[in-house]
Amino acid sequence: MKIINIKLDLMILKKIITGIFLVSLLTGCAQNAALLGPAYTLATSGNMYHAGLTYGGNKIITKTTGKSAAENLKEALEIEKKDTKLQKLVKKNIHETRKKLNLPNQ
Repeated sequence: MKIINIKLDLMILKKIITGIFLVSLLTGCAQNAALLGPAYTLATSGNMYHAGLTYGGNKIITKTTGKSAAENLKEALEIEKKDTKLQKLVKKNIHETRKKLNLPNQ
């Protein structure tokens, strides 16, 4: 029974060490991740023109905006909270009322 537990512990330890090694080895690959999409397209479809267009489009977006396509998408999907006219009016009235009552802004 002890031998089985030791073997299981060693297998788990091997997996943990392998995982840590792979993560530390691949941390520098984030910049080259833009190549994965076109490489996958080329490998699956064999369409070199489509893969080249995808890669070129990513490079143009990065050069033009200074951000990657994923960063631009994230920025576009963020909800911008702007006050409506009613909210602006209520805030203005609260501010004026506090002024008249000599209350500090909270």
